[in-house]
Amino acid sequence: MHSALSSLSFSQVTTVPRSNYAFDSHSSAFALSQPLNLRFCGLRREAFGFSSLTQSCSGRVHVSSRGLSKKISASAVGNGTPLKSFDYDLIIIGAGVGGHGAALHAVEKGLKTAIIEGDVVGGTCVNRGCVPSKALLAVSGRMRELQSEHHMKALGLQVSAAGYDRQGVADHANNLASKIRSNLTNSMKALGVDILTGVGTIVGPQKVKYGKVGFPDNIVTAKDIIIATGSVPFVPKGIEVDGKTVITSDHALKLEFVPDWIAIVGSGYIGLEFSDVYTALGSEVTFIEALDQLMPGFDPEIGKLAQRVLINPRKIDYHTGVFATKITPARDGKPVIIELTDAKTKEPKDTLEVDAALIATGRAPFTNGLGLENINVVTQRGFVPVDERMRVIDANGKLVPHLYCIGDANGKMMLAHAASAQGISVVEQVAGRDHVVNHLSIPAACFTHPEISMVGMTEPQAREKAEKEGFEVSVAKTSFKANTKALAENEGEGLAKLIYRPDNGEILGVHIFGLHAADLIHEASNAIALGTRIQDIKFAVHAHPTLSEVLDELFKSAKVKAPASSSPVSEPVAV
Repeated sequence: MHSALSSLSFSQVTTVPRSNYAFDSHSSAFALSQPLNLRFCGLRREAFGFSSLTQSCSGRVHVSSRGLSKKISASAVGNGTPLKSFDYDLIIIGAGVGGHGAALHAVEKGLKTAIIEGDVVGGTCVNRGCVPSKALLAVSGRMRELQSEHHMKALGLQVSAAGYDRQGVADHANNLASKIRSNLTNSMKALGVDILTGVGTIVGPQKVKYGKVGFPDNIVTAKDIIIATGSVPFVPKGIEVDGKTVITSDHALKLEFVPDWIAIVGSGYIGLEFSDVYTALGSEVTFIEALDQLMPGFDPEIGKLAQRVLINPRKIDYHTGVFATKITPARDGKPVIIELTDAKTKEPKDTLEVDAALIATGRAPFTNGLGLENINVVTQRGFVPVDERMRVIDANGKLVPHLYCIGDANGKMMLAHAASAQGISVVEQVAGRDHVVNHLSIPAACFTHPEISMVGMTEPQAREKAEKEGFEVSVAKTSFKANTKALAENEGEGLAKLIYRPDNGEILGVHIFGLHAADLIHEASNAIALGTRIQDIKFAVHAHPTLSEVLDELFKSAKVKAPASSSPVSEPVAV
C-alpha cells in the first residue's frame, strides 16, 4: 500500500538475530511487503485495566466449521482444557500487541493458551514505539501551542514563555510505557494465559522450546502455534550506531538529550513524528531522503500540504535524492559526520556535520533463530511467507499445518493494530470459523501537529487499479476551514480527501490532514470494512458542531450515480 521509503534500498534488508533483541509485535512501518516508517498502536482496552470478559463469556459456545460443528467451552476465569495429546491448544511466540490480542481472544474462545516472551510484555509498541512516542508527541503538541503567540492571541490568551524539563518529559514517556506494560501483563494473568519466559524456538511440528541463556530449555506442545515476533529498527550498511549521537527510534524515545541540530535519515512516519518532537523542543532538523520528494508514502496531494505546514515554516531543511552512505558518531570533540551520495549516480554529493543523527529507515523482521529450518520454511528478506489467512508457507509452497505468523514478522502490513487484527483472525480460524483480514480497511496515522491519517488507496494507486480493471475514479475534498469546531479551536488548516467509484459508490481511499485526523479516519475505515457505500453513508447523522462533520461534508459532496440502498424506516418514538 503506502511506501514510506527512506534513504535506503530495501533489497538490503536482512534479518536480525533474535538473541540480541526483544520480541516485538509492533513496527514503525507501513507496507504490504517491505519495512517502512510507521509507528502506531492497536492496544485492546485491557491494556488500560479494563477486562472485556464478562459473564457472557462463560457457558458453552457453538461454532460452525465448514459444515461441521463443535463445542468450545469458554470461561472468564479459566484457560480452557487442551486436547489430551498437547500441553496447550495455542502457543504464541511473542507478547507484543499482536500476541496479546490473539491470547485474549483465544481465552474468550475457550482455548488453553500460552505466550512466550523473551524480553518484556508489550513488544515494540508499548516499550519502544507508539506508546512512549505518543507521550513525547503530547508534550510537543502543547509546547507548539504555547509557543505560538499568534494562536494564543487569537484565543484571547496571554502566556509567558513556555519551557520544559527534559527529564520530566522523558519520565512521562517511560512511566506511560511501564503502566501499559503492567496492564497488559495483568490482563493476561487474570484470564489465565500462561506467560512463559524465554526465547521461543520451533523444534518441530506443533512443538516449541523456550528458555533463558544459561538455563535448561523447556519443551511444550500445542495444537496450533502463532509466530508474533515483530521487528526491530533497520540500520543500513555504513551507519555506525552508538546509541548516543547516532541513534535509532529505540534510543530517541528515551530523550537522553535534545541536540541543537539533528539529522533524520528518512522522512516517513517515524522521521516526521520525531521532527515534530525535536523542533518543538528547540532543535533544528535536517531530513535526508533517498527519493526525490519528502513523505513519499502519503497521497501526493496530502504530502504537499503536509510539507507546507509541517516542514516549511519550521526549523527544518532537507536533502532529497541522496543516500546517507556513511555516518560516524561524534567522538574526540568532533561532530557526527554524514557522507551523502547521489541516489541515482552513486557519486559523492555532500558532507554534513551535525550534533546527532536519527536513523529512521524502517523496520527489519525479527525472525532469525525461530527454528524455521526445522519445518522447512525459508524467509523472504527475513519475512515469514504466509497466505491471506496468515498460514505459514514452506519452501515447497505448501502450507505448514497448524502454524501461523502475524504482524511485522510476515510483512503484510507493519502496524501494531494490523498485527492484533491478524492475531484475532487466526484465533477465529483455530476455533473453527473462517476469517480473512481486509487490509485495505485498516487505517494508519501519523501523530504530527496537525495529524495525518489514511485508509485504503492513494489517488495514484486507485487510478492505476481503475485503468487495469476498467472503471472510473472520482475525488471529493473538503476543508477544515469550513468546520465550526476546527475554527473554534483556531485550527482551520486541514483537508479531507475521498477517492471513490462514482458508478457504485465504493470507497477506495480516504486521506485526512488536520486536527484529530487520527480519530476521524475510523468512520471511513469502518465503512470500507463493512462495505458501506457512499450513497448510504450520506444519510448518517453527525453531532454539531464536531470535527466529524468534516467527514459528513466529504461524503455528501461525492457525486454517485447509484441510488441509495432501500432500508426499513424506523417508527417514530415519543419522548
